[in-house]
Amino acid sequence: MPASRARVLIIGRSPTVLTGTVELLRRAGYAADATNRFDSVLDDYDPARLDLVVFGGMVPADAKGSLRDEIGRRNPAAAFVQGLVGIPGVIAAQVEAAADSAVEPRARLEYDASARTLRVSLDKPARVILEAFWMTSWTPPEPTSTFATITDGELAEGVHDIPLPPTVPDEASFATLRAGDSVHVLTIGALPTAIGRMAPKSIGDQRLPTVGDVTTHDGRAG
Repeated sequence: MPASRARVLIIGRSPTVLTGTVELLRRAGYAADATNRFDSVLDDYDPARLDLVVFGGMVPADAKGSLRDEIGRRNPAAAFVQGLVGIPGVIAAQVEAAADSAVEPRARLEYDASARTLRVSLDKPARVILEAFWMTSWTPPEPTSTFATITDGELAEGVHDIPLPPTVPDEASFATLRAGDSVHVLTIGALPTAIGRMAPKSIGDQRLPTVGDVTTHDGRAG
Protein backbone atom coordinates (compact mmCIF):
# COMPACT_ATOMS: atom_id res chain seq x y z
CA MET A 1 0.00 0.00 0.00
CA PRO A 2 1.20 3.58 -0.53
CA ALA A 3 3.28 4.92 2.36
CA SER A 4 0.94 7.89 2.75
CA ARG A 5 -1.88 5.55 3.75
CA ALA A 6 -0.03 2.88 5.75
CA ARG A 7 -0.77 3.11 9.48
CA VAL A 8 2.03 1.56 11.53
CA LEU A 9 2.46 0.86 15.24
CA ILE A 10 5.87 -0.09 16.64
CA ILE A 11 5.71 -1.96 19.96
CA GLY A 12 9.12 -2.17 21.59
CA ARG A 13 11.13 -1.17 24.62
CA SER A 14 13.95 1.30 23.97
CA PRO A 15 12.72 4.93 23.85
CA THR A 16 15.57 5.97 21.55
CA VAL A 17 14.91 3.15 19.09
CA LEU A 18 11.15 3.73 19.12
CA THR A 19 11.29 7.47 18.58
CA GLY A 20 14.06 7.15 16.00
CA THR A 21 12.05 4.62 14.00
CA VAL A 22 8.90 6.73 14.12
CA GLU A 23 10.84 9.76 12.89
CA LEU A 24 12.20 7.82 9.89
CA LEU A 25 8.81 6.37 8.99
CA ARG A 26 6.94 9.66 9.26
CA ARG A 27 9.59 11.27 7.08
CA ALA A 28 8.90 8.54 4.52
CA GLY A 29 5.16 9.29 4.58
CA TYR A 30 3.85 6.63 6.98
CA ALA A 31 1.34 7.34 9.75
CA ALA A 32 3.63 5.81 12.36
CA ASP A 33 3.44 5.64 16.14
CA ALA A 34 5.27 3.72 18.84
CA THR A 35 4.76 2.54 22.40
CA ASN A 36 6.50 0.61 25.14
CA ARG A 37 3.44 0.48 27.40
CA PHE A 38 2.64 -3.16 26.70
CA ASP A 39 -0.26 -3.39 29.13
CA SER A 40 -2.14 -0.42 27.66
CA VAL A 41 -1.67 -0.81 23.90
CA LEU A 42 -5.31 -1.70 23.32
CA ASP A 43 -6.44 1.33 25.32
CA ASP A 44 -4.03 3.76 23.69
CA TYR A 45 -4.56 2.66 20.06
CA ASP A 46 -7.49 1.47 17.97
CA PRO A 47 -6.56 -1.89 16.36
CA ALA A 48 -9.15 -1.34 13.64
CA ARG A 49 -7.10 1.58 12.32
CA LEU A 50 -3.78 -0.25 12.08
CA ASP A 51 -2.33 -1.72 8.90
CA LEU A 52 0.98 -3.00 10.28
CA VAL A 53 2.26 -3.82 13.77
CA VAL A 54 5.96 -4.36 14.50
CA PHE A 55 7.13 -6.16 17.64
CA GLY A 56 10.59 -5.53 19.06
CA GLY A 57 12.75 -8.33 20.37
CA MET A 58 12.44 -7.19 23.99
CA VAL A 59 8.64 -7.34 24.06
CA PRO A 60 7.76 -10.08 26.60
CA ALA A 61 6.52 -13.25 24.94
CA ASP A 62 3.20 -13.26 26.79
CA ALA A 63 2.48 -9.63 25.87
CA LYS A 64 3.37 -10.20 22.23
CA GLY A 65 1.18 -13.28 22.01
CA SER A 66 -1.87 -11.70 23.61
CA LEU A 67 -1.53 -8.45 21.64
CA ARG A 68 -1.13 -10.27 18.36
CA ASP A 69 -4.19 -12.39 19.07
CA GLU A 70 -6.39 -9.47 20.14
CA ILE A 71 -5.29 -7.06 17.42
CA GLY A 72 -5.78 -9.81 14.85
CA ARG A 73 -9.22 -10.60 16.25
CA ARG A 74 -10.34 -6.97 16.04
CA ASN A 75 -8.62 -6.34 12.71
CA PRO A 76 -8.02 -9.49 10.61
CA ALA A 77 -6.42 -7.36 7.88
CA ALA A 78 -3.60 -6.16 10.14
CA ALA A 79 -0.14 -7.51 9.28
CA PHE A 80 2.56 -8.31 11.84
CA VAL A 81 6.33 -8.03 11.57
CA GLN A 82 8.99 -9.23 14.00
CA GLY A 83 11.73 -6.63 14.26
CA LEU A 84 15.17 -8.05 13.52
CA VAL A 85 17.16 -5.73 15.78
CA GLY A 86 16.91 -2.51 17.77
CA ILE A 87 18.21 -0.29 14.96
CA PRO A 88 15.78 2.35 13.64
CA GLY A 89 17.04 2.18 10.05
CA VAL A 90 16.57 -1.58 9.90
CA ILE A 91 13.11 -1.52 11.47
CA ALA A 92 11.99 1.27 9.13
CA ALA A 93 13.22 -0.73 6.13
CA GLN A 94 11.35 -3.80 7.39
CA VAL A 95 8.17 -1.72 7.53
CA GLU A 96 8.72 -0.42 4.00
CA ALA A 97 9.34 -3.94 2.70
CA ALA A 98 6.21 -5.30 4.41
CA ALA A 99 3.92 -2.38 3.55
CA ASP A 100 4.97 -2.47 -0.10
CA SER A 101 4.94 -6.26 -0.45
CA ALA A 102 2.49 -5.99 -3.35
CA VAL A 103 5.02 -4.00 -5.39
CA GLU A 104 6.47 -6.07 -8.21
CA PRO A 105 10.01 -7.01 -7.08
CA ARG A 106 12.66 -5.50 -9.29
CA ALA A 107 15.68 -6.42 -7.20
CA ARG A 108 17.16 -9.21 -5.09
CA LEU A 109 19.72 -8.95 -2.30
CA GLU A 110 21.97 -11.83 -1.22
CA TYR A 111 25.08 -12.17 0.93
CA ASP A 112 28.11 -14.40 0.41
CA ALA A 113 29.69 -14.68 3.87
CA SER A 114 32.81 -16.46 2.62
CA ALA A 115 33.61 -13.60 0.24
CA ARG A 116 32.00 -10.86 2.38
CA THR A 117 30.15 -9.73 -0.72
CA LEU A 118 26.63 -8.40 -1.21
CA ARG A 119 25.01 -9.42 -4.48
CA VAL A 120 22.42 -7.05 -5.95
CA SER A 121 20.40 -8.44 -8.86
CA LEU A 122 18.30 -5.99 -10.90
CA ASP A 123 15.72 -6.81 -13.56
CA LYS A 124 16.10 -3.30 -14.98
CA PRO A 125 18.32 -0.25 -14.39
CA ALA A 126 17.53 1.45 -11.08
CA ARG A 127 18.66 4.00 -8.55
CA VAL A 128 20.13 1.85 -5.79
CA ILE A 129 20.82 2.72 -2.16
CA LEU A 130 22.65 -0.06 -0.33
CA GLU A 131 23.38 0.47 3.36
CA ALA A 132 24.85 -1.56 6.22
CA PHE A 133 23.76 -1.21 9.85
CA TRP A 134 25.34 -2.76 12.91
CA MET A 135 25.14 -2.69 16.68
CA THR A 136 27.88 -0.89 18.58
CA SER A 137 26.49 -1.70 22.04
CA TRP A 138 23.55 -3.74 23.27
CA THR A 139 23.93 -2.87 26.94
CA PRO A 140 20.49 -2.10 28.43
CA PRO A 141 18.56 0.07 28.61
CA GLU A 142 19.52 1.78 25.33
CA PRO A 143 21.29 -0.13 22.52
CA THR A 144 23.45 1.89 20.14
CA SER A 145 24.25 1.39 16.48
CA THR A 146 25.77 2.96 13.41
CA PHE A 147 25.57 2.59 9.64
CA ALA A 148 27.45 3.08 6.39
CA THR A 149 26.21 3.81 2.89
CA ILE A 150 27.85 1.29 0.58
CA THR A 151 26.33 2.34 -2.74
CA ASP A 152 24.10 5.24 -3.75
CA GLY A 153 23.59 5.69 -7.46
CA GLU A 154 22.36 4.24 -10.73
CA LEU A 155 23.13 0.59 -11.48
CA ALA A 156 22.53 -1.23 -14.75
CA GLU A 157 20.31 -4.26 -15.20
CA GLY A 158 22.02 -7.47 -14.12
CA VAL A 159 24.05 -8.84 -11.22
CA HIS A 160 26.38 -6.65 -9.17
CA ASP A 161 28.77 -8.07 -6.54
CA ILE A 162 29.61 -5.36 -4.02
CA PRO A 163 32.26 -5.89 -1.31
CA LEU A 164 31.15 -5.37 2.27
CA PRO A 165 33.29 -2.66 3.89
CA PRO A 166 35.79 -4.04 6.42
CA THR A 167 34.28 -1.81 9.12
CA VAL A 168 31.07 -3.87 9.08
CA PRO A 169 31.34 -6.66 11.69
CA ASP A 170 30.29 -10.27 11.22
CA GLU A 171 27.97 -10.06 14.23
CA ALA A 172 24.76 -8.07 14.77
CA SER A 173 24.93 -6.54 11.29
CA PHE A 174 22.34 -6.02 8.56
CA ALA A 175 21.98 -4.66 5.03
CA THR A 176 19.12 -2.74 3.44
CA LEU A 177 18.56 -2.26 -0.27
CA ARG A 178 16.34 0.28 -1.97
CA ALA A 179 16.05 -0.18 -5.72
CA GLY A 180 13.31 1.92 -7.25
CA ASP A 181 10.14 1.01 -5.33
CA SER A 182 11.61 -2.24 -4.02
CA VAL A 183 12.95 -2.49 -0.44
CA HIS A 184 14.85 -5.47 0.98
CA VAL A 185 16.39 -6.25 4.37
CA LEU A 186 19.02 -8.92 4.95
CA THR A 187 20.86 -10.22 8.02
CA ILE A 188 24.63 -10.24 7.55
CA GLY A 189 25.67 -11.35 11.03
CA ALA A 190 23.23 -12.77 13.57
CA LEU A 191 22.74 -11.30 17.03
CA PRO A 192 24.74 -12.94 19.83
CA THR A 193 22.74 -15.60 21.67
CA ALA A 194 23.24 -13.60 24.87
CA ILE A 195 20.92 -10.94 23.49
CA GLY A 196 18.07 -13.41 23.20
CA ARG A 197 18.58 -14.42 26.82
CA MET A 198 18.06 -10.80 27.88
CA ALA A 199 14.47 -10.74 26.61
CA PRO A 200 11.86 -10.74 29.41
CA LYS A 201 9.70 -13.86 29.54
CA SER A 202 6.63 -12.02 30.86
CA ILE A 203 5.38 -8.52 31.59
CA GLY A 204 6.25 -9.09 35.25
CA ASP A 205 9.84 -10.09 34.41
CA GLN A 206 12.01 -7.21 35.67
CA ARG A 207 15.41 -8.42 34.46
CA LEU A 208 16.01 -5.27 32.38
CA PRO A 209 16.53 -1.71 33.69
CA THR A 210 13.50 0.57 33.78
CA VAL A 211 13.03 2.90 30.81
CA GLY A 212 10.86 5.96 30.29
CA ASP A 213 7.37 5.54 28.87
CA VAL A 214 6.80 6.13 25.16
CA THR A 215 3.33 6.52 23.68
CA THR A 216 3.19 8.66 20.53
CA HIS A 217 -0.01 9.75 18.81
CA ASP A 218 1.04 12.27 16.19
CA GLY A 219 1.10 9.69 13.41
CA ARG A 220 -2.68 9.15 13.36
CA ALA A 221 -2.30 5.44 14.13
CA GLY A 222 -4.09 5.67 17.45
